[in-house]
Amino acid sequence: MSEGQATALPPPNERPTLKTIAFMTGLGITTVSRALKDAPDISAETKERVRLVARQIGYQPNRAGVRLRTGKTNVISLILSLEEEIMGLSSPMVIGISEILATTQYHLVVTPYRAQGNALDPVRYVLETGAADGVIISRTEPKDPRVALMMERNFPFATHGRTEMGLTHPYHDFDNERFAYEAVRKLVERGRKRLVLLQPPPYLTFYLHMRAGFEKGIRDFGATALPFSQVNLDTSLVDIRKAAETMLDGPDAPDGIVSGSGSGAVALVAALEAHGRKLGHDIDLVSKESHMLLQWLRPEVVTMREDIRLAGRELAKAVIARIEGKPPGELQTLSYPIPTDAA
Repeated sequence: MSEGQATALPPPNERPTLKTIAFMTGLGITTVSRALKDAPDISAETKERVRLVARQIGYQPNRAGVRLRTGKTNVISLILSLEEEIMGLSSPMVIGISEILATTQYHLVVTPYRAQGNALDPVRYVLETGAADGVIISRTEPKDPRVALMMERNFPFATHGRTEMGLTHPYHDFDNERFAYEAVRKLVERGRKRLVLLQPPPYLTFYLHMRAGFEKGIRDFGATALPFSQVNLDTSLVDIRKAAETMLDGPDAPDGIVSGSGSGAVALVAALEAHGRKLGHDIDLVSKESHMLLQWLRPEVVTMREDIRLAGRELAKAVIARIEGKPPGELQTLSYPIPTDAA
């Protein structure tokens, strides 16, 4: 077939192919293929025309064929625990990652797992089957075996959260230490002195960060920390509420609470209201949240927002850059609490 000769258009119920684009543009299949790969000898005008048609007809490269030709899958695997879905983190993260991948050849595959299971299993699956070119994981631990395994295999990845292993790897994290410190400051400014923290599970790295910020705030601002360790952010909301009600019935009830998540704060608010405690009058609550719902529904709660959509974008950029060979030490970012109260 000559360069400018088009082939017959396939039936409308078939998946669009390079032949479809060739027919619609009047170009040869080789030219279309090279234009989609951004070949330097194809003009910018031709590339744009080919890409426009490809977008209009919903063309997607055949992954099996791509893998046979290049050894790549063009897939990024996001491995998320079901607990993150409960906390409302998965949707904005997926949106953020997708915003970056939309401008690349990569596709996103989400792999859920239960935290009670073996978090190594989905990572091992990707490594053993070659199901993806890169992985994004979350809920990092100080000594995270998933990180150790992927670094041992020299496999591209990025983590939502940091580790404490002495290993340099790509990550994006939220400054939970600053959040907890600022939360204590805000409570003390409101005259609160007896404070509790609804904290992350102790085996996760961000527990160390949030606890450190809380304890530093207690010392710096002259408050008192009361125990509230029988539940954590992974505990069911029903059990968090029950534990809070028991605490409020006790002789040394707090007058200020820091919550590490918006969903946890909902359970705390339910317990406070069931006991007739008026937010902003009898007690104050400062919470981290990833959405704006808590602020809208209970404006008396002081909130600081974690931008999970931004985290998704940063993680996608990091893992793609790592696939392309950029040093991991250059792929580490940190975001900060966004105050959403007027104070």
